Amino acid sequence: MISDRHDPEGSIARAAKACSNWGRWGEDDVLGTLNFLDGAKRREAAALVRRGTSFSLSQRFDMDGPQKGWRRRTNPVHTMLDTGTDAALGLQGFPHGIGGADDVITMPLQCSTQWDGLGHIFDHGKAWNGRPAGQVVTSEGDLVTGIEHMAPHVAGRGVLLDVGRRIGDGGELPDGFAITEEHLRATADAQGVAVGRGDLVLVRTGQLSRVRREGWGDYAGGPAPGLSFTTASWLHGTEIAALATDTWGFEVRPNEFEHAFQPLHQVAIPHIGLLIGEMWDLDALGQDCADDGVYEFWLTAAPLPITGAVGSPVNPIAVK
Repeated sequence: MISDRHDPEGSIARAAKACSNWGRWGEDDVLGTLNFLDGAKRREAAALVRRGTSFSLSQRFDMDGPQKGWRRRTNPVHTMLDTGTDAALGLQGFPHGIGGADDVITMPLQCSTQWDGLGHIFDHGKAWNGRPAGQVVTSEGDLVTGIEHMAPHVAGRGVLLDVGRRIGDGGELPDGFAITEEHLRATADAQGVAVGRGDLVLVRTGQLSRVRREGWGDYAGGPAPGLSFTTASWLHGTEIAALATDTWGFEVRPNEFEHAFQPLHQVAIPHIGLLIGEMWDLDALGQDCADDGVYEFWLTAAPLPITGAVGSPVNPIAVK
């Protein structure tokens, strides 16, 4: 429970101090909690593949996506550069009848299923590992912790905590529901799965199921179920490598403090160094886990190695 809803700044400062990983992996670290996911963990995770059934955990990238223009976040614009019509009309200038098609996409890197990089959020002008934010991310991009550094590392044991199915009504948590450490632990216990060092944890709330049925509405930036600010100590203490949800903002919205905006982000990214995923599609995987009772799997979810980016689209693949 939040002890003082009127003091977000004090609560953030206390949680940041208690959960700080600054210096844990040296002053030059650019991976944060991905350091917990090593080769030994990946070898163990590879043994989880039993059936060879794979699930894409990505939403689509198209103009029918959830974005509404907040902070200039728009849905992807897909444009063809060369088409079959061009080829058929002989407009491409290629020899012996060969033709082709090319296309381009324009989009914010965080408009659909994505990772938040370590340069995405700051606390009082400090970026991950205590670096000055102004020296880390400039108009040229993230000069230190760009998402490209993480591209080889995000593959290992995935664990689904289907909190929506465990305690929600019809498999869905209501908007504004704060998921506590107790909810996470109870869900893991009920599913017979442990969460620990180096895991890639997925938390399904069921909100994406609801907006698919009812329309996007305020999915992008509006009220949502999500992690309580009080889970900061759990995120730190479990030593997980990453956590992703099926919601726009990872944490509960409205946030639990008065006059606050994404306070858990302010602790989790710059202080814990946690890799955070948002807007993941966990429905088909969740149903399969419920059907066979197995909530762990091989998961690969590499960000695009976009030099200097503070986030990246991703098409996560879970294999059971």
